[in-house]
Amino acid sequence: MRSSDILIVDDEVGIRELLSEILQDEGHTVAVAENAEVARQLRSQTRPALVLLDIWMPDCDGVTLLKEWGKSGLLNMPVVMMSGHASIDTAVEATRIGAFDFLEKPIALQKLLSTVQRALKYGDMQANTSLNLDKLGKSEPIYELKRQLERVSKVKSPVLLTGEPGAGFELVARFFHHGSAPWVTPAKPEQLADAPLELLQKANNGVLYLSEIGQYNRRIQQGLLFLLSKLDRFNVRLVCSCSRPLQELLVDPECDNRLLTALSSVIIPIPPLRDHAEDIMLIAEQLLTELVESKQVPARKLTTSALNALRQYEWPGNLEQLRGIIKSLALTAEADSIDAPEVNKVLSQFRHDKPAAESGFDFTLPLRELREQLERRYFEHHIALENGNMSRVAQKVGLERTHLYRKLKQLGVRFTRKQLEE
Repeated sequence: MRSSDILIVDDEVGIRELLSEILQDEGHTVAVAENAEVARQLRSQTRPALVLLDIWMPDCDGVTLLKEWGKSGLLNMPVVMMSGHASIDTAVEATRIGAFDFLEKPIALQKLLSTVQRALKYGDMQANTSLNLDKLGKSEPIYELKRQLERVSKVKSPVLLTGEPGAGFELVARFFHHGSAPWVTPAKPEQLADAPLELLQKANNGVLYLSEIGQYNRRIQQGLLFLLSKLDRFNVRLVCSCSRPLQELLVDPECDNRLLTALSSVIIPIPPLRDHAEDIMLIAEQLLTELVESKQVPARKLTTSALNALRQYEWPGNLEQLRGIIKSLALTAEADSIDAPEVNKVLSQFRHDKPAAESGFDFTLPLRELREQLERRYFEHHIALENGNMSRVAQKVGLERTHLYRKLKQLGVRFTRKQLEE
């Protein structure tokens, strides 16, 4: 196997040195971090091919760091968790968040090497599919998307990707990333206001990707405006994504219209999954193949009727929702084949097909109470639809997260601390 950049994050110097020596002997290049803060710095500079991440560290535990990378769009490489005394629940939680695998200390040599090999193979597969956009399908809407991207690739203007949540923004953004050029995503949006030049230096001659700019406050927007004026100096390609409708942003008093004007020269809409439903069967099979080959799920196969059931669903959460459903089906299936009844059972949790007349609202109530009842049901619907991910709920309903939490508290809608952290 070719040499690869592997990042080892562990607070025990002996373990760092031992793993580093073993992997270097296997022909890999290795970077080490003694804590989460150093790991953050290294990750912000470059995307490693693989991360070996200790769960228990003094400044920040590995699961929290994994969540942080996931929320900021930096979890686009395989991460293998390590621990000598983690519970099964902790390992399951890390896998659910996005960890590729789990190694128990002391780590057997063959187990280490085989896990590293599988993880790197999975990472290569992800990178390859990202480059050719096959993961989005082969229908006419996707071919048109590719044609737009190819036309835009010839110019250096900033690119604004628009679409619904879960539409595959980073997958499309990586079309503009080539070879070993830097790919930089801020760990926190506040970096745009606090250290814009530092971000540009890291992304020099590469790509700076900013996700969900529609959620930025005024201060961060001003930092982005300053950064836009310096792109040419650092030869940086800026790619932004936004799942809030642009018409909504234009009338939002918190949004600086100068920013939208500066980013409006190249706007590329990503079609929602329902607009290229003919691709759903192909995408579902690709996603399942990746999961099986990377050993994240047992060997499974989707029957034709199961694929048809997936195609008939509207997919409001788009590609990310489809990926989550496929993984859930593969993990919970009792047989090697996944059939339509299993698909429909899972999808039924997300369907809300009752007509308005049967919705259960009491129209004898005073208007204020009826409105609160409707709002309560509205927010509960979106919380259930997004599996309690409050960040995505905020995007869907068009509210800042702080405003959303205040509204939910006012309405008496309960949400757990776990949901807040996801």
